[in-house]
Amino acid sequence: VYNNLGGVLKIQGRVQEAIACFQQVRMLQPDSPEAHANLASAYKDCGKHDYAIVEYRQALILRKDLPDAFANYVHSMQCICDWTDRDELFVRLEKCVQYSFASATLPPVQPFHAMAYPFSESLALRISKAYASHCKIVASGFNVGKLRHPEQRPLLRDERLKIGYVSSDFGNHPLSHLMASVFGMHDKSKFEIFCYALSPDDRSEWRRRVSNEVEHFLDVSSWSTGDIVRRISEDGIHIAVNLNGYTKGAKNEIFALKPAPIQCSYMGFPATTGADFLQYLITDKVVAPKELHHCYSEKLALMPNCYFVNDYKQSHQDVIRGENMPSRRDVGLPEDKIIYSCSNQLYKYDPETFRTWCNILKRVPDSVLWLLRFPPEGEMNIRAEAAKLGIGEERIIFTNVVQKDLHIKRSGLADVFLDTPLCNAHTTGCDVLWSGCPMITLPLRRMASRVAASLVHSAGCPELIVQDHAEYEELAVRLGLDHKYRHKLREKLKKARMSCPLFNTKMWVKNFEKVFTKMWQLHGQRKKPETFEV
Repeated sequence: VYNNLGGVLKIQGRVQEAIACFQQVRMLQPDSPEAHANLASAYKDCGKHDYAIVEYRQALILRKDLPDAFANYVHSMQCICDWTDRDELFVRLEKCVQYSFASATLPPVQPFHAMAYPFSESLALRISKAYASHCKIVASGFNVGKLRHPEQRPLLRDERLKIGYVSSDFGNHPLSHLMASVFGMHDKSKFEIFCYALSPDDRSEWRRRVSNEVEHFLDVSSWSTGDIVRRISEDGIHIAVNLNGYTKGAKNEIFALKPAPIQCSYMGFPATTGADFLQYLITDKVVAPKELHHCYSEKLALMPNCYFVNDYKQSHQDVIRGENMPSRRDVGLPEDKIIYSCSNQLYKYDPETFRTWCNILKRVPDSVLWLLRFPPEGEMNIRAEAAKLGIGEERIIFTNVVQKDLHIKRSGLADVFLDTPLCNAHTTGCDVLWSGCPMITLPLRRMASRVAASLVHSAGCPELIVQDHAEYEELAVRLGLDHKYRHKLREKLKKARMSCPLFNTKMWVKNFEKVFTKMWQLHGQRKKPETFEV
């Protein structure tokens, strides 16, 4: 009874009550691996990764063959930088994934987690494809019948292209922080824009702004998947844009049912979806150079500058004007040290990069490393790793996560931002560059590892892109010791903010519209989707 009740409460989002139920089950059945795994899962859902790890370990002691529990255990370890037996765990995790392929079951690793794991691009693609296939199976049970699409022909002279954005993140979420102006900036003489909100109104300024500025805003959060799909079809959408991918709140079954003739992935999920029902992924040539096109199931729509949009020029002019800016003292940072920072979530860290950071601190004696408690449970592990590498506790400063405006303003207090290669600073990268702080980034092969390179390139500072950890270390040390070079680079970044392509949202929207126009041109001419540049 407690187990079933806990499951229901967890689904309803009542996690604390679910934890109480699962604790009762564990007390009554201490030798049940499922009891420990269910409690661990509830702890994990509310961010208590340290508690979750204890319960997952106990579950796996009692029974080794629990692939989902093992995958979640590895993820919780990654989230708080507990790198105990990390290499062995990832080898074992990859074996679990390969076994799921062989047995035609859903991989225990979710695509969003795989995005930040040291997996090959081929393995990550196969995981995404498996989840896309599962999505199609789920969608086939909705019985929506044949959906009507707009006629496959070129648009008439005065006919507008209908674009449908589908997302659970219209509200207080990084996606809306970045895209707030985009929906209202579209050329209304050529484009008719629809937003389909999969989440209820959170009464935030971002939800209000998007719903007020876009031509058609539909809150479909209480609708069935079938009703949403039928409405998109009835609205005559030419191109449906999936702003979620495999992120929280997604309903990819909508796209699996193909309510629009052209469907694409953008922004929410920085990786391939592996879905044959999404013909395109919108990206750029820095993120996806020709030699890496094999990493994607989709055809690629390549934008001329950075594909990753932001709204800072409209929303954060106070940073440019220097209004109400915090000081280092306000934040608890030393005023007489070189400050290296990383405000990425801790799951993006890896041991080799952290070792590089510690090498930098050793070579730049008057320096500190400023990190975020993101989450707080990781601080102890990071400090322990630093101590092993000979870095004293006073050289690492942790501060709490703060609200968006203050976060952007205080980002500029650092001298240099040190990016994480496996999964870069994306939204955070925009925050940092808008604040005028240089960001060193090391692009790898998969999409999430190359976004920051595109950001700094579009900000006019390609010299911040390095090829390996050795070059990363050398550049960081030079920026720490060569004050003249560092100041010159910071001034270059600051001066470019109002003119560089990265922060020019209006120009970006015009280029985005060219992408949609080209997609429909190809379709209207009865050509198959193809990779193209605009």
